[in-house]
Amino acid sequence: MTSTAIAHPPSASPAPTLPAGLRMGAVRLRVRDAAHSAAFYTGTVGLSLLGTNADGSLRLGVGGETLIELVGAPGAGLRPRGTTGLFHVALLVPDRPALAIVLRRLVAKGVRLGASDHLVSEALYLDDPDGNGIEIYRDRPESDWRWDDVTVEMATQPLDLRKLLADTPEDVPLDAPMPEGTRVGHVHLQVGDLAGARRFYVEQLGFAVTTDRYPGALFVSAGGYHHHLGLNIWQSRGGGPAPSGSTGLVEFEVLLPDAAAVEAVRARLAAAGETITPLAQGFAVADPWGTRLHIRAGA
Repeated sequence: MTSTAIAHPPSASPAPTLPAGLRMGAVRLRVRDAAHSAAFYTGTVGLSLLGTNADGSLRLGVGGETLIELVGAPGAGLRPRGTTGLFHVALLVPDRPALAIVLRRLVAKGVRLGASDHLVSEALYLDDPDGNGIEIYRDRPESDWRWDDVTVEMATQPLDLRKLLADTPEDVPLDAPMPEGTRVGHVHLQVGDLAGARRFYVEQLGFAVTTDRYPGALFVSAGGYHHHLGLNIWQSRGGGPAPSGSTGLVEFEVLLPDAAAVEAVRARLAAAGETITPLAQGFAVADPWGTRLHIRAGA
């Protein structure tokens, strides 16, 4: 880091900081047909069906770790455009060959997709049957990330899909499940305004801003990752929550290293006046637009 530019002026008191061991946990989605969606997440995305919860929701993941939970709600309406909630859930695969396998499978199935080179990562984009956004990506080595003091350089550039396909391993079948080490890398949310998002996720919860140089978006993380959360107003400026029971995001997990870290965050949010709901190994809290986070020990 050679630049002395400061992304934001320092506050009078030290800003709260989340621990470097933070990682994202399971993302729970409401869908209209759980069996149909599960078939998509297994056969197209490449997750494995891990089991059924007591409430009937389905667990999907990799190597025994749950990454996605599907709550079936046959009468649910689609989340209206302009409301807050999920922009996409991002599944991080371990390396470029793993991403190439996903791409070849998506192409073979005729899935409509997008693709971008973000400098720190290479990403594929698609929607599930209910329109929930999915990103599947691989990180470039951290040594290749470029930082301007506390701001990481990211961009949205075309991804050369032909070169990516050339990295497909010859000995891995297209229907192979996602490899061990695949996890939820980040969650990208649609919020009503960025000032409120900064106040909740940065000033109260304790994420650090890694870049606010995308118009209409804010990216935050813990421990120097490029981002654990994306927050944007591209389609939701001034918007509020979707009608109760709509398809989309129900809640997502933020996993901290230990109970002490969880308690520190709980106390900070309670002192800020946020409503806290106790859970096993942690607690639940909602952002200003009603998006629920489960914060617990488990990283």
